[in-house]
Amino acid sequence: MPLRPHRPLPLATPAGVEVLTKILTQGPIPRVEIARRTGLSQAAVTKAVAPLIETGFVTDAPVDEESQLGIGRPVSPLTVVPSSVSVIGVKVTPTSLIGVTTDFTAGILNVRHQQLDSTDPDVVIERLAEHVKALIGALKSGTAVAGPLAGIGIAISGDVDATHGVVRDSPLMGWRGVPVAELLGKQVRVPILVSNDVRALTVAEHWFGVGVNADSFAVVTIGSGIGCGLYINGEVVSGAYGVSGELGHLPLAPGDLVCTCGRRGCVETVASSDAILARTRETTGQPDLDLAGAVELAHNGNLQAREAFDRAGEVIGSALAAMVNLVGPELVMIAGEGVAEYDLYEERMRRAFAEHAFGAAGDCRLTLRSHTFDDWARGAAATVIRSYVRGEPPLQR
Repeated sequence: MPLRPHRPLPLATPAGVEVLTKILTQGPIPRVEIARRTGLSQAAVTKAVAPLIETGFVTDAPVDEESQLGIGRPVSPLTVVPSSVSVIGVKVTPTSLIGVTTDFTAGILNVRHQQLDSTDPDVVIERLAEHVKALIGALKSGTAVAGPLAGIGIAISGDVDATHGVVRDSPLMGWRGVPVAELLGKQVRVPILVSNDVRALTVAEHWFGVGVNADSFAVVTIGSGIGCGLYINGEVVSGAYGVSGELGHLPLAPGDLVCTCGRRGCVETVASSDAILARTRETTGQPDLDLAGAVELAHNGNLQAREAFDRAGEVIGSALAAMVNLVGPELVMIAGEGVAEYDLYEERMRRAFAEHAFGAAGDCRLTLRSHTFDDWARGAAATVIRSYVRGEPPLQR
């Protein structure tokens, strides 16, 4: 079936945006509850919801009578119609493109992985265009009803100017000043939103995950890089210059270690998976060791391998304490591909965190949550959904 073109949401006021956001992130939800949570009058809620129902973005199908326990009038909770919108999200890594299509609730419809044999920007953009076109094709040919395509989200590690769609500096990709949105937009005529990958994952957790009912939280990702996304004071923090939460580049490691960013003493020089592997290779005298082998050695009690993970845990714990002391989140969710080795550095990390967290900041909960690269791609899609609902550039049309 053909994919319907992009269409704007009928949201004329900030109240309308707030109401739809509540329905999307906390629905099914009755009108009276939306009024209570937003402080709006029930009349204002009804006024905001009416055009959303009329245009098919929201439904108020009543709950069956048995669920009402025979008390009062039947409740008609408001729910977003998932098929009213479709979105594409792609996570870009140095070796692969991971793409998903989702509905309006960030529910994954299709997944597509593609290997990369080069990080040259021109090559990656060409492969990215092919990848996105294939995902659009999957939406068109899928058995489920695909709503209008709201936009494409691209998530990339590094310093990203989301306003202009430019990757200013990505050490992992080896990119500086790459106008991804402009280059991709020449081949794919759909609104494009480029985001830092950790911030995109944080948006997904804020709108559709652990952060839905949290006052504040942080997402810390551990893997080939160390990242941090922050949700504070009702918003995912972007920073005045588009940079925030760069936990991996706090100068808490020995100053003789050079980071991929070109600076010395960054957390990543000790705590990233690449750094742990390099340290284990050096201390064991096994230059051909891979990460799985380093993990196996550590689990088998090899002292040199254990030292590499202990050192990583010490620095990560200190970095977490510094972040929590500064911004005070109630919850820190630890995620990323590096959580597979979490048991090897958890004890040292928690000890260092407890030693350096100031006062009640030490009560911050540290939780573990496994994420796949599909989840990172879903994060890219979530940034599109958020911007679409808010009518923000480049998705407002």
